[in-house]
Amino acid sequence: MSSAGLAGTWNAQGEEAARWMAGLLGVEITWFDGEFDPQAQRAKFDQLVTQEWDFVAVQPGAIGTLIEPIQTLTESGVPVIDMDTLIAPLQDLQDLGVLAFIAPDNVFMAESVVQRLIDKMEGAGKIAHIGGQPGHTGAQARGQGFFNLVNKYPDIEVVDDQPADWDVTRAADLTESVLNRHPDLKAIFADNDDMALAARQIVENAGLGDQVLVGGVDAMPPAVEAVRDGRLVATARNSANRIHSWAVLAGAWAATVGLDQAKAEMPFYILADGPAIFADIDSNPDLADEPWKLRNYGLSATDGILWAETQYLF
Repeated sequence: MSSAGLAGTWNAQGEEAARWMAGLLGVEITWFDGEFDPQAQRAKFDQLVTQEWDFVAVQPGAIGTLIEPIQTLTESGVPVIDMDTLIAPLQDLQDLGVLAFIAPDNVFMAESVVQRLIDKMEGAGKIAHIGGQPGHTGAQARGQGFFNLVNKYPDIEVVDDQPADWDVTRAADLTESVLNRHPDLKAIFADNDDMALAARQIVENAGLGDQVLVGGVDAMPPAVEAVRDGRLVATARNSANRIHSWAVLAGAWAATVGLDQAKAEMPFYILADGPAIFADIDSNPDLADEPWKLRNYGLSATDGILWAETQYLF
């Protein structure tokens, strides 16, 4: 198995979930860290294909960089599961012989968080976008979701839109730069929680914690806690646990029943869904006796989500 970079908390959680599922199934995993460097990941895959594997699951760091070694694997009959972001353009992925693509709806996640930021901004003001790695299709989709929403509001101005490559130091530097140029900034949307929390820290250091709203994606435990505590406006769950553990389950099953049967019975695209998570708790005095009509029953979802994540269930 391989992920784009284990320095990211999402990727690290995914590895833990994969090893948890592997322990249940009697699967031994060798992990290849992509180091958030698509060329480094490619070099490891060029070595990986010289060895024998029962299955391979990968989150590529960038689209297009792993096509040749993946084709070598599939042509030799190895089941390959694509996780989270595309190995190749979607129309080419099945032609490569990839068994399954397990991924979230990145556009939905971004739109859910950005809409909440816009609502809090009352539809007007300056907003910045901190992107992930440009070659990562999930980051591209989150950027699309961001612009899908902000383009609907003529009174919202996008004052910065730059990639930070999932790097928290770069995200912090970008935040500091945009605040220096736009001290009246009202919101920041970051493509993942690590970068969102880095941005939030810079905002607080600048004494603008009450002015600048921040949201991210992935719903990692520190971000869920930050939503609960009011430091982040929102996050959305990209379930590293589901994506990685399901990949182990799918790969082990395919290796057991055979690739032909697996392709005949397994759907190619498997959505690993997750909700948006907000700080606000729904309330309505008129529904006090019927709380099931409120969002989340009028309760905070954060503690339950944190528990489910620690059990590798969500």
